[in-house]
Amino acid sequence: MRGAATLAAALSGASHLAVNVLDPRSLLAAFGVLGIAVVLFAETGLLVGFFLPGDSLLFTAGLLCAGSAADGALLSLPLVLTAAAAGALAGAQCGYLIGRRAGGALLRRSRSRRLHRGTARARELLERYGHAKAIVLARFVPVVRTVLNPLAGTLDVPVRVFTLWQVVGGLVWTVGLVLAGYGLGSSVPRVERYLLPVVAVVVALSLLPLAVELLRSRRHPEEQEEAGR
Repeated sequence: MRGAATLAAALSGASHLAVNVLDPRSLLAAFGVLGIAVVLFAETGLLVGFFLPGDSLLFTAGLLCAGSAADGALLSLPLVLTAAAAGALAGAQCGYLIGRRAGGALLRRSRSRRLHRGTARARELLERYGHAKAIVLARFVPVVRTVLNPLAGTLDVPVRVFTLWQVVGGLVWTVGLVLAGYGLGSSVPRVERYLLPVVAVVVALSLLPLAVELLRSRRHPEEQEEAGR
């Protein structure tokens, strides 16, 4: 009986130590502010991090800064903003440097269909919108923000151009989502009860810049055709 009780206690302790890398609340509970920087660095700088929940992590961290967590856990808003920006900007620059040195070898070796689809979309963004718009818009598209950085390095996008626009996009993305979570958590009591649908809406809204650009790109050819007639 004692042995069974000891085993049950050990398993219970192990379950508390387990971290679900796809669950923002689990990541924040386990690693706090440091986890934000690490996750965003991996998602934007390392191809292996394409599955990590960047959007939902930023938004959830903003909720926790507002004290909107059921367990009363709080995060510091200035620290969260600093960690998020540092991880996202350093990760993107790292991914770019990896792309310049390793070329497309790493992307070609990957067997992930999702990663290859993201690569195709990233290449399409660069070709359709140019370097500046593509680098900024990619921040708001999961997987694409992972592969565009090394792809930009592979395609020899100028360092100054990439650095300038990845900083602009990175700050808009990180600060915007954290402050959105903070604002909602401050104004709506007990909003964490509806965290999953709220995060889904936020992720959908984060794709709006890309959707707007796609609509604009479709309208321009139509306008040109009508003008030619």
